[in-house]
Amino acid sequence: MTEQALRALFDALSQEEKIGQLYQVGPSPVGGFTVSAEDARQMLETGKITETEYTAILENSLLDGREDMIRQGRIGSFIGINDRKKANRLQKIAVEESRLGIPLIFSMDVVHGHRTVFPIPLGEACSFDPALFRATARAAAREAAEDNVRWTFAPMMDVSRDPRWGRVAEGAGEDPYLTSVFAAEKVRGFQGETLDARDSVAACAKHFAAYGACEGGRDYNTTDMSLNRLHEVYLPPFRAAVETGCATVMAAFNDRNGLPCTMNPYLLQTVLREQWQFDGAVISDAHGIEECIAHGTAQNPADAAAKALRAGVDMDMGTEFYTQHLEELLNAGEITMEHINRAVRRILRLKAAVGLFDRPYAEEPEESCALSDAHRALAKRAAV
Repeated sequence: MTEQALRALFDALSQEEKIGQLYQVGPSPVGGFTVSAEDARQMLETGKITETEYTAILENSLLDGREDMIRQGRIGSFIGINDRKKANRLQKIAVEESRLGIPLIFSMDVVHGHRTVFPIPLGEACSFDPALFRATARAAAREAAEDNVRWTFAPMMDVSRDPRWGRVAEGAGEDPYLTSVFAAEKVRGFQGETLDARDSVAACAKHFAAYGACEGGRDYNTTDMSLNRLHEVYLPPFRAAVETGCATVMAAFNDRNGLPCTMNPYLLQTVLREQWQFDGAVISDAHGIEECIAHGTAQNPADAAAKALRAGVDMDMGTEFYTQHLEELLNAGEITMEHINRAVRRILRLKAAVGLFDRPYAEEPEESCALSDAHRALAKRAAV
């Protein structure tokens, strides 16, 4: 899609449709991750979810029953659908039954393989082999694209030096240089020669930033560090990803010196946009905007939505805070139309960049690359 056509499409959007582009549906109250019946029961008992949400988890139906919202242009993306037929069914509603026919973008955490499983990033990084880093990401991208997954929430490039932290396995370890090389090669592998190719997926640099430095290794916790340590240890891998052309960035759960990354103008505006000149889309982590309330820096869902959008989070993963509150925030003067417009433009450009306006559906491959002999051999070589 040309820039002129994209501008014309943007101009045709209603306010409700613009806000809809900023909402990503997740299959559970914790985003794109599986929730066991036991965990769901605990969340129900603690008031984290409602009885309706609990029932929906048990019936695995939170991704279903959204057809009307798609028709109304009130959804921009889904996470967690890796079934080509299901993705194409929902895409058909978006393209053929919504007013403007804007395609959905489907995403997954394709962290170390899709159908073919490669070594975890921490293990693969031990090879010190940049060509291997790129090759495994390229294979994973090809398999994911077959399922109409065009956006991966990887690479995870959090430098981590505390073995107590539960997500050490998703990154390349403790060294900023190795993690920077790893990040750049993963971006090249996922995004391929051209991002709009059928076998390419948009990469996402996560989690921005210093998530691996959570105090005590406790997930979502605070980080307390100087600018020197931030820029010398934790930011270099993200800069490497941005300079390599990474399409998107994910804001981290943690705070930095008391202010959550999800609503942090220094990180999302000063560093990312102004210093690094990043012009792609930024998404929250799963229910990350909601977590700002738990951090004590937002009073309620509306306040959290306003602060996240103003800081530069373009898409809300899972909470519906944007869809429920942006209109009232706009009317109250807490946000401006330009805050919404800039986010919508970035999401539309992302969809155009991966070729969704020209090829919204995943075609049945004549010969699937998933679990192919070549990919299995690559996985064995990586493991060795």
